[in-house]
Amino acid sequence: MAFYENVFIARQDISTAQVEAMAAQFTDIIKGQGGEVTKTENWGLRNLTYRIKKNKKGHYVLLNITAEGGAVAELERNMRINEDILRYMTVRVEALEEGPSVMLQNKNREDRPRREGDRFDRGDRFDRGERRPRDRDEASVGESE
Repeated sequence: MAFYENVFIARQDISTAQVEAMAAQFTDIIKGQGGEVTKTENWGLRNLTYRIKKNKKGHYVLLNITAEGGAVAELERNMRINEDILRYMTVRVEALEEGPSVMLQNKNREDRPRREGDRFDRGDRFDRGERRPRDRDEASVGESE
């Protein structure tokens, strides 16, 4: 049996419960073909890079699959038929990842509070009376003339 990662994007106007039911339906298809879904991750409603069928957002779901090629072909056939699926992609991998995927690790990282002085700190240090670097450059240009 081979290892596959499948990611699909569902329409933005369906509920999270419907997305989970859809993932369960796809899991049943794989199990019916003699395969196994080892991990299902719901990445949530995320912005799309560009509009797909008039949708700006989509529900992202990852399935880690251990199955034969025929089971994956049947899964993709059902995804093509389903009107709620905007896009899907299945990739064959050498080994399946243990633990949370990179997308879930980044999601947890965004929840952490930012430190003051951090590179991405939203607090503007220039509000404390410091001059902005471009103000200094403009001032030095004016003084030399």
